[in-house]
Amino acid sequence: MSVPAAASKSEQAYAAIKASILGGEYSPGYRLVLAKIAEDLGVSVVPVREAIRRLEAERFVVFERNVGATVAGIDPTEYLYTMQTLSIVEGAATALAAPLVSAADIERARAINALMRECLDHFDPVRFTSLNQDFHGVLFEYCPNPHILDLVHRGWNRLQALRSSTFSYVPGRARESVAEHEALLVLLETGASADDVERAARAHRAATLDAYLARSRSDAAPTLS
Repeated sequence: MSVPAAASKSEQAYAAIKASILGGEYSPGYRLVLAKIAEDLGVSVVPVREAIRRLEAERFVVFERNVGATVAGIDPTEYLYTMQTLSIVEGAATALAAPLVSAADIERARAINALMRECLDHFDPVRFTSLNQDFHGVLFEYCPNPHILDLVHRGWNRLQALRSSTFSYVPGRARESVAEHEALLVLLETGASADDVERAARAHRAATLDAYLARSRSDAAPTLS
């Protein structure tokens, strides 16, 4: 949670609170008690309040009547639209980037995927999600179309704002994801067509969304006693 000493107290509070939200220490619905946070950070309540307002503007925090500031939950509809869009633009970006991905890049991506595989035994969804972004970044960052690449980055940033470590909600999806990564790398290694690469990248993203939606429907289903 440390930030440069030169940062303002408000910036320090913002960075610390955001890190706790993204890291899962402050889970959705967690009540943010300003005085307690200020005490923990060794600052007054004023910079903490400023940080909370900034996080509210970024949709990490919501204010509830008679409760105060709480960590925002995941909006299922927003997640659905974000993942649907990301599957399209990331698939296109990966396909366009494919001819520019070198053997060294593929090995780098494979090394990241190996770290993700190691995460499976003692599952850490936050680290797994971070590595997942690193993996895909290797593959789509060479996309020569800056507009498509910008849309991909916006999608990933929106997922971060949703704090969507989907893998903590559907951990079984993580193992499938690692296997799909390797299949995607094989396509790139063997010079598969752009259509095949795009189709595989889109299906990979869509499978995560499908797993999330299936779990959501299961959780919402009435139980019989």
